[in-house]
Amino acid sequence: MAQIVLGLGASHTPLLTLTAEQWQHRAAVDYANTQLNMSDGRLLRYEEVLAELGPRSADQVTPEVLAAKERACHAALDRLGDALASAAPDVVVIVGDDQRELFGPNNQPAIAIFHGDEIATSDKFGDEDGAEWVKAMGRGYLMDDTHVVPGAGAFALELIRGLIDAEFDIASCARVDDPKAAGFGHAYGFIVKRLFQGRAIPVVPVLLNTYYGPNVPSPARCWKLGAALRQVIEASPAKLRVAVVASGGLSHFVVDEVLDRGVLDAMARGDAEALAAIPRGALNSGSSEILNWIVAAGAAGGLPLRWHDYQPLYRTPAGTGVGAAFAIWGA
Repeated sequence: MAQIVLGLGASHTPLLTLTAEQWQHRAAVDYANTQLNMSDGRLLRYEEVLAELGPRSADQVTPEVLAAKERACHAALDRLGDALASAAPDVVVIVGDDQRELFGPNNQPAIAIFHGDEIATSDKFGDEDGAEWVKAMGRGYLMDDTHVVPGAGAFALELIRGLIDAEFDIASCARVDDPKAAGFGHAYGFIVKRLFQGRAIPVVPVLLNTYYGPNVPSPARCWKLGAALRQVIEASPAKLRVAVVASGGLSHFVVDEVLDRGVLDAMARGDAEALAAIPRGALNSGSSEILNWIVAAGAAGGLPLRWHDYQPLYRTPAGTGVGAAFAIWGA
């Protein structure tokens, strides 16, 4: 029988592909963003966020503080990579979200699983004439060119069939016809690039629609999906060691430490009710990637959350940025 031997969670913010000095470029995006998501569901301009929250993080955007947080994040990512190496999984199930990289408005499934034997990434950030920080981000996401990652087609088909039998309507996809037009994106490339440490491990991508309504699954549905995923994996006759990884999150683009720490505390307790009760308004824009973590937490439910770290990465005085989180579920 297959066995889940490890669960991981990792933010995939562009900040983790850049130096602290380069974070200013993402701050510029926040200043220009007219739909910064508050945790009550409102979408505001930067000036409105600043007027409401004040310069709450002005002392957190100094070069010294940003450099220290950069080091802390990479130490956490190294720890996740080492845990993955020690667990030596035969296959890694990555729960991520697609942001107009593979899917588009013409076809946006709520839940999809890729069952091809080759996973091709988009080269969206591969423009040789692009800014250096954009090219660095592309390299960190495996989106500087088309890269091919091994899939686990037969096992992925087992997961699709098992979840269908568990009454989840799973969309299936088996190939990337033209990665120059549409390919796998940063939620998957970052995990492979940063955590696999150069190893070629077969991947099953679970693509959860967190960003684009109207068919975004609820937190309660995501927990049930994770629990069902665990049951299907454990029922497989394949003798595989499986790791499940959540990619993305936590709160962004307005950092909400209370929300983030509450999510991590609930996961540490295995509190499905608390996770299911997160209001929809708190899960807009980048904060929607908390749903990927809820799926992974449900899948790793048989393992304790034995370590986690949290770094609120503020990049403007009003407190925009990313609540970066890292976690390990394991025996």
